[in-house]
Amino acid sequence: MQNYQVVVIGAGPGGYMAAIRAAQLGLKTAIIERAELGGVCLNWGCLPTKTLLRSTEILRLACEGAPYGLVLDSAPRFDLATAVKRSRDVAKQLNRGVHGLMKKNKVTVMTGHARLLGKGKVAVVDAGAEQEVQAKHIILATGARARAIPGFEPDNETIWTAREAMVPKALPKSITVIGAGAIGVEFASFYSTAGSKVTILEAADRILPLEDAEISDMLAEHLRKQGIEIYTGAYVENQKTTTCGVKVNFTKSGSPLFVESEKVILAVGITGNVESLGLENTKIQIDRTHITVNEHCETDEPNIYAIGDIAGPPWLAHKASHEGVMVAELIAGVEDVHILDPKSVPSCTYCYPQVASVGITEAQALEQGFEVNIGRFPFIGNGKALSLGESDGMVKTVIDKKTGELLGAHMIGPEVTEMISTYALARTLETTEVELMRTVFPHPTLSEALHESVLAAYGRALHI
Repeated sequence: MQNYQVVVIGAGPGGYMAAIRAAQLGLKTAIIERAELGGVCLNWGCLPTKTLLRSTEILRLACEGAPYGLVLDSAPRFDLATAVKRSRDVAKQLNRGVHGLMKKNKVTVMTGHARLLGKGKVAVVDAGAEQEVQAKHIILATGARARAIPGFEPDNETIWTAREAMVPKALPKSITVIGAGAIGVEFASFYSTAGSKVTILEAADRILPLEDAEISDMLAEHLRKQGIEIYTGAYVENQKTTTCGVKVNFTKSGSPLFVESEKVILAVGITGNVESLGLENTKIQIDRTHITVNEHCETDEPNIYAIGDIAGPPWLAHKASHEGVMVAELIAGVEDVHILDPKSVPSCTYCYPQVASVGITEAQALEQGFEVNIGRFPFIGNGKALSLGESDGMVKTVIDKKTGELLGAHMIGPEVTEMISTYALARTLETTEVELMRTVFPHPTLSEALHESVLAAYGRALHI
């Protein structure tokens, strides 16, 4: 039996980062993965979808190129097969990169399904063969999978999850997306730009329901202008296969409605991968398919930690990565380890236009009793946005009137998924409005809108 100081179960962004950091700190480390290194994010999630979205971004720019002096002899044609191949090639390259990182950091990689046996023992089963390893510390990073709806079981034909939606054999003429969180909206944006007729069904009263309401409403307006049909407050009932594909019956405000399309994409949340892990051999507690942990990601079983999607929201790869590093450092006894603040984890949606946020919304701030100053700056007042031809959208800041703390920032528009890091850093540094106002932002840049939004919260905006 091999003995390790740290065994990580699951090699997604949280798991492989935990393994790397533990190895860097001199701990003998092994990582166990039953599928691909890099997990869903690198192979079937974050990166492949952004690669697909880049393809349709270029398509959109080509279609709108005339005002920029781009003259095409014929209308641009979108080659779906080439776009999908590039997406898969990027995923393969990233997967090879993780293999290289494991080798570089001398992390033992074990292939198979892991099961906790108790007392630090882990069984690893691969192709019917089983071996056991002993670990002083165990990190659970098994992630999550798409949540299903009864009666809408994925069949790889008409009912898709995100995985099937990433590798279509042909472009559907029409698609119904059930769920308008980040995943659903991104796929709606991709397929609509590629040429499919897209309908979104969302049970909440608005799309991207976790974002600031003002931003959600602006995005819905933009998506509708692009031809996407949106039903909010829509509760799906059942589906029926038809000669054209699938008919989805739903209710809105008590009225029965339906939409018919070639394909359906399920994007209604996730379910933690907690099955067959041997948790019954531990004191670990589960709450709605997710493992209960404290702020240090410790479970109720001594020396066993849970990180990433399996440990609850926010369900984001960068949150998992930070937790992986944090736990490795806690195990190694590193002093002054930075404990994750969930409110300071940025959220990004890579649709068109992009959406990004960090902190709490205006509504949440008011509910929590804050007196706030709200700053809004539209990109139409930003010179770089105008030069790019991307002047739709705005930056919104929520600032505590008493202390000047940046409670939240919410953006919709060009490259806001890159710019949100500035506000995330400001929250980590506990920056107030004074420092943000005094910071010199380069010109001409989109980031000037970040400065102007804070100025606007105090009636000092210069370009509106």
